[in-house]
Amino acid sequence: MYKRYILDSKIRVITEHIPYVNSISIGLWIGSGSRYENTANNGVSHFIEHIMFKGTKNRTAKQIASEIEELGGQINAFTGKEATCFYVKLLDEHFDVGIDVLSDMLLNPKFAMQDIEKEKSVIQEEINMYEDSPEDLVSDILSIATWGNDSLSYPILGTNKTIKELDREKIINYFNKTYIPENIVISITGNFDEDKLISKLNNTFGTLKNNNKFDFSLSYPAINRDIIVKNKDIEQIHVALTLNGIELGNDKLYTLLAINNYFGAGTSSRLFQRLREEEGYVYTIYSFPSAYKNKGIFNIYFALNEQYINNAMELVLSEIKTMLKNKMNSDNIVKAKEQLKGNYILGLESMSSRMFSLGKSELMLGKVFEPKEILNKIDMITIDDVNEVIDIVFKEGIFSAAAVGRNVDEYKFKDALGGII
Repeated sequence: MYKRYILDSKIRVITEHIPYVNSISIGLWIGSGSRYENTANNGVSHFIEHIMFKGTKNRTAKQIASEIEELGGQINAFTGKEATCFYVKLLDEHFDVGIDVLSDMLLNPKFAMQDIEKEKSVIQEEINMYEDSPEDLVSDILSIATWGNDSLSYPILGTNKTIKELDREKIINYFNKTYIPENIVISITGNFDEDKLISKLNNTFGTLKNNNKFDFSLSYPAINRDIIVKNKDIEQIHVALTLNGIELGNDKLYTLLAINNYFGAGTSSRLFQRLREEEGYVYTIYSFPSAYKNKGIFNIYFALNEQYINNAMELVLSEIKTMLKNKMNSDNIVKAKEQLKGNYILGLESMSSRMFSLGKSELMLGKVFEPKEILNKIDMITIDDVNEVIDIVFKEGIFSAAAVGRNVDEYKFKDALGGII
């Protein structure tokens, strides 16, 4: 059972006590990501994630890592388009150390000039690494094709130019606007003494003082119809496509996840079986929903030799039309729902996965569902629900596309897409 608390600082805490394990996972979630940035500070959310590991008024960068790792624990963080999360995994007996370290990082970051300048080089190398990863690169390019000038198109890492131009003032201004109690959630799963845990949280995170108001307003972007190609000297062409989708928090997203299991999520899916197993055009192909606040899309990705691009695109377009025309029969829906439930239940066996799910749900939606509620939502999916969501996603076809590869011809790529964009 989940429990919700409000600390003295007004930070929200969501916990799940699991007494039969010997570990604890603690996540510090902030509503901070590239969607809340602008062209002048793009990448600042991810930069702050990095710089908070560089030391506090009480700990050096090495001490932040060693205090957790010397206990056999792990500490890490990640930044997305709409959220940043710092987290630790520890033996339950060391929960207080995890809270001490995370709270120190939040309450006492140094933001030292020398650390900022040094970290710019580190992040620029990370950007270069992504440039060398065609799967990541084509995803960033597709975001631009899909969202145009909207902040949803901004790369999470920023660009070499925006990172170079970040200064301490920009970083602290953004930190002070976003790292505030009303925009923070702490999620905790595992074995713990409830009274000791909440007391410890209040004595640390409960002391946060910040009178700023979180005032970011979300856009309602339309999905663009656009194609972007980038030439890169690599062996394969990497292709990414965008269709319509379902926004975060909409119960239809469960239906889309079930549809995705049938269409392109695994090795038994239609896309994988048709393009890899039957025709041998690709090694990797998959589809997935990307759900954001007030907007959602559905993506397809694959990589292949240039000689197969026309045939592969023809098959992808054929599968989209087949989904729209034939939908899914009752047996396929039952199997897709069982697969979705199985994936969800297996995920519950990981304390970290449970913590991530709790924190994201509370931060993004302001509510958390019990596992039995999630399973019930999946069980309640009907054939009418499936037909409705298939129409939403597939009826308008492909909106935007991106390709990365050696000597990619934009006009030939458009032809391969059937002139639909």
